[in-house]
Amino acid sequence: MTTDAVGGVWTYALDLAAGLAEAGVRVSLAVLGPPPTADQIAEAAATPGLDLIDTGLPLDWTAEDARALDQAGRGVSDLAAELGVDLVHLNAPALAGAARFRQPVVSVAHSCLATWWRAVRGGPPPEDFRWRIEAHRRGLLASDAVIAPSGAFADDTMRAYDTVRPFVVPNGRRPDTAPARASRSGVVTTGRLWDDGKNIATLDRAAARLPFPLKAIGPLTGPHGERRRVDDAIAVGRLSAEAVRVELSAAAIFASASLYEPFGLGVLEAAQAGCALVLSDIPTFRELWNGAALFAPGRDDAAFASAIQALCDDDHRREALGLAARAQAARYGVEAMTAGVLDIYARLAPGLGPSVRREVAA
Repeated sequence: MTTDAVGGVWTYALDLAAGLAEAGVRVSLAVLGPPPTADQIAEAAATPGLDLIDTGLPLDWTAEDARALDQAGRGVSDLAAELGVDLVHLNAPALAGAARFRQPVVSVAHSCLATWWRAVRGGPPPEDFRWRIEAHRRGLLASDAVIAPSGAFADDTMRAYDTVRPFVVPNGRRPDTAPARASRSGVVTTGRLWDDGKNIATLDRAAARLPFPLKAIGPLTGPHGERRRVDDAIAVGRLSAEAVRVELSAAAIFASASLYEPFGLGVLEAAQAGCALVLSDIPTFRELWNGAALFAPGRDDAAFASAIQALCDDDHRREALGLAARAQAARYGVEAMTAGVLDIYARLAPGLGPSVRREVAA
């Protein structure tokens, strides 16, 4: 299995690896792009049946050119052959089109530049995006199966690349088993804040309208040197997974003004923690959280501030929404995600069904 250590794909890969281990599947996890941090390495070490391999190969979306992407694809293909795995699970579909794999290939479309550009910018993408978009298309077509984490993103992928609709397997997380805090307060958001798709600008403006702090947890600087600034929200920076859980367990409200979310692991983590949700009104969030969140237009800071303030002023409604979010989050567990992935594995390699007891992925 491939991953990066930059964002939510890392979390997805570790959770899935743990779920696969419980089904008897041994996972070799190949990291591309920037190396994992010390706390991420510790997380991986605590995952049973997982072999972590830092390849030093470039990510598909940070590769300087097509040649570098081809090098990454060949590197992963060679590694899979060296390890003798039964199936290759790529969390970067472009790699499937950059090299030949001897094993069946399952690719997960976690996000892509074509759909990101349509949601965040609009109009024709820049030249540097075009070859990457074409590489992603080739990878989707070269994969034996493609997975999307939500129905909305499966539809977006099908339209953007004129491919068959991917299988839908929602992402999952294991909820924190610690009892909920009796007293909670404050507003928090999490994510790759440097990414314009996360739209921290709207929440920063909303924070200026609120009489209490809004914490923004996550990096403001990206792997290409992207920088975002917050003036009125409290920039906490990157925290370990455990520290994020602590913050969510103490917060009353979680807000996300994302313009682009194929799934949104941060929202799931907040819902599992029992936070009341205030989310941008985008198709993915409607699909996953309708009935368990308040929604506001993604670029409307006044609407976000109004929704957040309304929940702060109404304890009963806020607590009810937190309970509804926690109940809805139960649909998106690691067990359900693992079962969905194993079902697709079994379609490609019948010996890799739920009862498998051998190494599977690189």
